[in-house]
Amino acid sequence: MTAMPNVIAFRRPLPQTRLRRPATLIRAARAGQPGWRRERDLPRLLRCEGCPAAGDALPRLRAHEAMMNEARLDRDPEYDMQRHVLLMIAILAEMRAAVAAAPQPVAVAESALFAGVACPAFSGPGTATPAHP
Repeated sequence: MTAMPNVIAFRRPLPQTRLRRPATLIRAARAGQPGWRRERDLPRLLRCEGCPAAGDALPRLRAHEAMMNEARLDRDPEYDMQRHVLLMIAILAEMRAAVAAAPQPVAVAESALFAGVACPAFSGPGTATPAHP
């Protein structure tokens, strides 16, 4: 018999860098959310044909925004503030779209889940009793 550890190995999440941007830039991006139309604006912003699936464009948007932020910090004369705000609007909207498109767990009614099931260690929906006190 082989000994198996009682440990479940999970993949490490990829390191996510937080977006730390000036409050004015974030406020402008939030204010632009109502005017954002994904099917119209995202292909134009990414300069591509068609609209990618929700969340698929995030890495590309974040990479482009990081370059724009570097240009802002370096005070590059080619820096385009309007495009930077548009990228931030797109990032916020894509994050929301990715969360909305994520699969949701199926909700099962508690009455159907526990109908006719007798379990000595479980007294009913929402309450549990220890098997050994």
